[in-house]
Amino acid sequence: MRSLQDALQYSFRDEALLRLALTHPSTKEARDNQRLEFLGDSVLEFVVSDILFHKYPERQEGELTARRASLVCEETLCFLARELSLGPYLHMGHGEESTSGREKPSILADAMEAVIAAIYLDGGMEACRDVVERLVLRRLDRGGDLPPLPPPDAKSRLQEYAQSRKLPMPKYVLVAERGPEHAKTFTVEARIGKTALQQAEGTSKKAASQRAAELALEAMEQSEAEPQGGPSVDAGTVDA
Repeated sequence: MRSLQDALQYSFRDEALLRLALTHPSTKEARDNQRLEFLGDSVLEFVVSDILFHKYPERQEGELTARRASLVCEETLCFLARELSLGPYLHMGHGEESTSGREKPSILADAMEAVIAAIYLDGGMEACRDVVERLVLRRLDRGGDLPPLPPPDAKSRLQEYAQSRKLPMPKYVLVAERGPEHAKTFTVEARIGKTALQQAEGTSKKAASQRAAELALEAMEQSEAEPQGGPSVDAGTVDA
């Protein structure tokens, strides 16, 4: 655990938080890292948003949103987890262990979010910001500008669709999960306000959310392309 803290350049006062962040649900222990993952997702998004907002005052909302999405996505978090050699520190059940769970992108990304939440709870927002800025945003300092704008993913495009029509921001709700811990399938529903758009399955909640957003976009674009069709979500019928 000490070498991991050295890699993070952060020393935990309460190492139990770090151990919890590294405990996968497949262990079937009374407490695992899912709650920390939930918190870490929000903390990471806020910290990255705050840094981008202040670092690039001339950039507009749409570009900042796309940049943030590229910095908090599963691919980036998985890369960071591997850079920190997080996998060997994970505590998981035999089933997940036997199927190379320590190398699965979704597990590594979730654990990275949980570690960020653990740092936030242990040291506060400033300590968390220091770690996030160092690990996630250090590439922004190369050349003093933002990295190339990545192609927007489905969730970003659905958010832009909602913004352009003055609709509430899309939400993604886990409606079902099935299967053993080492081979779970998640079903996520994309919603705008109280309107359910599409459901999709995936081997991770993030993958299912992306697929649900893709299906929602396809359905709405098809609806708008029809001669008498309009947007599939009516701004007058959606709660803000």
